[in-house]
Amino acid sequence: MHALRFRRTAVAVAAAAVLPFALAACSDSGKNTDTGTSADNGKPKQSQDASGESSVAMDKPFGPACAGVPADGAGSFDGMAKDPVATAASNNPALSTLVAAVKQAELVDTLNNAKDITVFAPTNDAFAKIPKADLDKVLADKAMLTKILTYHVVGQKLAPKQLESGSFDTLQKGKVNTMGSGESYMVNDVSNVVCGNVKTANANVYIVDTVLMPK
Repeated sequence: MHALRFRRTAVAVAAAAVLPFALAACSDSGKNTDTGTSADNGKPKQSQDASGESSVAMDKPFGPACAGVPADGAGSFDGMAKDPVATAASNNPALSTLVAAVKQAELVDTLNNAKDITVFAPTNDAFAKIPKADLDKVLADKAMLTKILTYHVVGQKLAPKQLESGSFDTLQKGKVNTMGSGESYMVNDVSNVVCGNVKTANANVYIVDTVLMPK
């Protein structure tokens, strides 16, 4: 009988000794106060803006046409980020007509040497919307071609949030107007951003589906 009481007392003492450690372990299991990380994923927490979008996600390229960008190599997002804008565009097959036009207008060095610019880059399909006779005429007129191409360039780096409702001076001396939110933006009410916030070494690029025409 004395032995049984002794064993019960020993068990109770042991349980009392273990309980605080168990409670402490439970309270710490979901967080790490030193690193600010969660045991659920082990990753740093991301800040969110009023719309609930994480700041990390908002800084990445977006839009349906981004799916066509190569995963690696010079034409990938990482590859383009290492090159100035005209060189980066030359590695994207969807921008081959634009690149040819830039070369025709002798603007490669101008764009590559510019500092902190934004380029609204029309896709091949955007140029294809222009009747061939009209496009050939523009390509043959260097002054007109230069005017159109520089109308697509803004002299500052624009973040997506700035496009929500904005009016910006272009290198052509005209203005482009933008509107939208989230991952949906339009330029001059006619051209949709189909792959936005693409970084190059000296520019932010917004790939658009319609060529912008200056007044």
